[in-house]
Amino acid sequence: MDKPEKPTPLSVDGTELAEETISSEQLYTGSIVGLRRDTVRLSNGRAATREIVEHVEAAAAVPLLPDGRVVLVEQWRHAVGQALLEIPAGLVEAGEQPAAAMQRELSEEIKYTASRLELLFSIYLAPGYSQELIHIFLAEELQPASARSDDDEILRIRAVPLAEAVAACVRGEITDAKTLAGLLAVAALRKLD
Repeated sequence: MDKPEKPTPLSVDGTELAEETISSEQLYTGSIVGLRRDTVRLSNGRAATREIVEHVEAAAAVPLLPDGRVVLVEQWRHAVGQALLEIPAGLVEAGEQPAAAMQRELSEEIKYTASRLELLFSIYLAPGYSQELIHIFLAEELQPASARSDDDEILRIRAVPLAEAVAACVRGEITDAKTLAGLLAVAALRKLD
């Protein structure tokens, strides 16, 4: 039996698919999001309309305790009308690096900072209509911290075994995209180690 070829990294070169912006209209500008409508020319020459939600970059982390538990936050998400279990996350402020934003958010949300913070990947959450980019980190060697929580957030902190959190993802109990991506990536990395 022939040995399979070593897989090569997937790459995308969509140059021939590029859309050219013909016009752009700003419909709304808020403190966190904006909304614009672009008219574009498709690669086949036809025109189309794109509604784009503009959003600042964000950072999130999978914080692992030495005993293998992951620290999650439970919070009410008004947009979906329910409480969600999530990894800590927040916005990257103007002039701030994603790693610094993540350390700030860890301190505010779960009362830890990480001596070891590793960028795992960056993902677009909903590229069909938004350009929001979120940087996902692995946070380890956690140290107690005491930053003041944001006034507009009420969080419940929960530390659960990583395997239990992954099982909750598979059962559909964790439905937040950044949390699913982060937890499953860390679980895959741990399995590969």
